[in-house]
Amino acid sequence: MSARSVDVVLLKAGRTKIRYPAEVVSDDGTVLTVRAAWAGGGVRDFGFVRFEPGDVFTEHYRRDRWYSVKEVRAADGTLKGWYCDVTRPAEVRGGEVVVEDLDLDLWVSADRRLVLRLDEDEFAASGLAERDPEAAARAVRALDDLEALARGGGELR
Repeated sequence: MSARSVDVVLLKAGRTKIRYPAEVVSDDGTVLTVRAAWAGGGVRDFGFVRFEPGDVFTEHYRRDRWYSVKEVRAADGTLKGWYCDVTRPAEVRGGEVVVEDLDLDLWVSADRRLVLRLDEDEFAASGLAERDPEAAARAVRALDDLEALARGGGELR
């Protein structure tokens, strides 16, 4: 696939949470990989990692799994780690890649010593388990799969 731009659209509870431009790196029909600069305004300090202007995200959006993986590098190319979002499978249409955030996240540090499950409280409070039990079960399974992959040294993408 030739280099082109797409808009990444992250939905949460049916609304657009964030939209930003990204450059397509590759698309094999299952995984769309894009590269984008940190789309947040200013510095976002999570305590375990800081996202800041100049950071580069290589993002892998899967059409076959309930997650996406973002490799995060500092402006100088140093790997910070991987931020993994549990989402419904990605939909690529026109000039957009659209994913629905299901609240669960996983952070994996560059050395893989720190593997953190995030936002489980938000997931519980979202009501997804009551509204769509099958989707909730798939989301939990995706988080478990990501954690096993990270702890086992597998490729995060």
